[in-house]
Amino acid sequence: MTDTEVRAAITAERTELAEILTGLDADSWDAPTLCKGWRVREVLAHITLPFRLSETRFALELLRAAGGFNRLADHAAHQDAARYSAEDLLKSLWDNVAHPWKPPGYGFAGALSHDIIHGLDITVPLGLERRVPEDRLRLVLDAVNPKSVKFFGVDLKGIELRAEDLDWSYGTGEVLSGTAQHLLLVLCGRTLPDGTLHGENAQQFSWSGQHGRHRKHLPSPV
Repeated sequence: MTDTEVRAAITAERTELAEILTGLDADSWDAPTLCKGWRVREVLAHITLPFRLSETRFALELLRAAGGFNRLADHAAHQDAARYSAEDLLKSLWDNVAHPWKPPGYGFAGALSHDIIHGLDITVPLGLERRVPEDRLRLVLDAVNPKSVKFFGVDLKGIELRAEDLDWSYGTGEVLSGTAQHLLLVLCGRTLPDGTLHGENAQQFSWSGQHGRHRKHLPSPV
């Protein structure tokens, strides 16, 4: 995709997520997500953070977090989720569906990856039947490499991820299957609702087989 096409995909992805969130009831905003310790409102605060974060504030927050981006992201998500109402955060998303933010070093494809992954962090545990369009999903999946898998600390030794809905696979070994978007979440260190994945290793990446859910806030290199 060209930058123009990727930016159009970003706008569409954010718009579709905003439409879903507009329909949430009050209780759902406090529901847990695939990001440990984050409710829906914290994830949305994180998604919209780049639209509020000036370079000066970023530098100050990074200094406060002793250079740790995950610590910065966690602090900012909780701080902004407490500071802003769900309506404020949702308005920020609506107002910035076409915002030109790019994560440093990853370009517009990294921004699309960021929005897709965190959108799924919300919709999957809520049981919402939202499917990421294939062209957007493939852009993210086609960039997966050993470096990006290592980044999220996922142990896929002896495992082949095989999509049930797309012609896509990654790795070699015992087959772990599921929809392509669910396998993307596995690559990003998430654990998923029981029954989402199929194969002998499914429990390893499912809620019942884990004591906690993983979290990485950096825009992924995938």
